[in-house]
Amino acid sequence: MGICIALQTEVGNTIELIPDDKQLLHKLLPPPNDDSDSMLGWIDWYGNTLFNHLQMKRFLAEWDQLAMRARTSEEKTLLSRIRDLAVRCQEERTLNLRFIGD
Repeated sequence: MGICIALQTEVGNTIELIPDDKQLLHKLLPPPNDDSDSMLGWIDWYGNTLFNHLQMKRFLAEWDQLAMRARTSEEKTLLSRIRDLAVRCQEERTLNLRFIGD
């Protein structure tokens, strides 16, 4: 099982969940503990990583760069769906975007 991406309330209730059962993100995301300053390198593939609305401007800029590397329609669709959650997180201050590792 791959990473799941959840849009959650500030108390942890899940509003929407996107599973990455085919582990597409493992091919696209930077490796864990990436030496760059990329926020996407902070995503823990085996633990939980939480982003809030204040982080979404930078997250979305990096996500859009990541999306340009997507090749298959499955990859593009997954990245687009996650981007939609990130935009919603940015717009609604009480929401968080959580990456739940496998």
